[in-house]
Amino acid sequence: MSEARRGRRAGSAPTIYDVAREAGVAPSTVSRAFSRPGRVNAETAERIRAAAARMGYRTNPPARALSTGRSSMVALVIPDVTNPVYFDITRGAEDAAAEAGYTLLLADFRETGQLERKAIDRAVPAVEGLVLGGPRISDSAIRMAAKQRPTVILNRAVTGLPSVVIDNPRGIRRAAEHLGELGHQAITYLAGPEASWADGMRWRALREAGLELDLRVRRLGPYPPTLAGGLAAVDDVLRQPTTAVVAYNDLMAIGLMHGLQRARVPVPRQVSIVGFDNIFGSDFCTPALTTVAAPLRALGAAGVRRLLAQLGGA
Repeated sequence: MSEARRGRRAGSAPTIYDVAREAGVAPSTVSRAFSRPGRVNAETAERIRAAAARMGYRTNPPARALSTGRSSMVALVIPDVTNPVYFDITRGAEDAAAEAGYTLLLADFRETGQLERKAIDRAVPAVEGLVLGGPRISDSAIRMAAKQRPTVILNRAVTGLPSVVIDNPRGIRRAAEHLGELGHQAITYLAGPEASWADGMRWRALREAGLELDLRVRRLGPYPPTLAGGLAAVDDVLRQPTTAVVAYNDLMAIGLMHGLQRARVPVPRQVSIVGFDNIFGSDFCTPALTTVAAPLRALGAAGVRRLLAQLGGA
């Protein structure tokens, strides 16, 4: 039995001090071998890894992050993990992180600003940077988070901070043009969360498109950005009849479609509905949903790559 094994209490997990004794090096050298391998001689690093493998030593990323500030982890904080719009965003972010040797930590705040702040506070000690995917907290709260860790924002612009956004105005303009070509003279917009920057951009873009295309526009809501939110809008739409609807997102559009069909309002013969995002499942409806396709996977990947560039000193 080696000296390191004799000196270690039976049943206890090996530490870097045990590995250092086994490999015949200083504990600081073991620490560097795992956290910054390029700064340790290749032969020494291999001896340390072999000693660690023999002893069953495993690194502790959160603990290393506290001491070195480097965990090889980044966090993606999103409003609702059950919303399919975040499936591709998450996959794109995960792919970009893995390509660079990073692990993606996913945090869901359930469309609640208070939970979002708590999620960020919990993530900060364990990660090197944050990607905020459609944050609902205030600009000042986002800036506070950015002071703690490098931060990139998706689908929202905050002055002075890096962000990646999709072209909301162009997407909404195409939706309005499509409905105008079908002969509609007025469009109703179903609004999403009040705290959503993208919702404000989409409503403003629709008003501008209405002026340019000579279409009347009106806004109903806000509603939750879910199937239930779309169903909740049915009564309002029936009280204020319309022939065309643009919804904040696909889930609301699908919920509205189902609700109108239950009320025996034929879609699209009596009401045309357009969603936004082209989520997984948008074509499972009958009829299939007309929607504005957003480059969601590219959005997530671009956010992580921009963050990693910051971490690299860009």
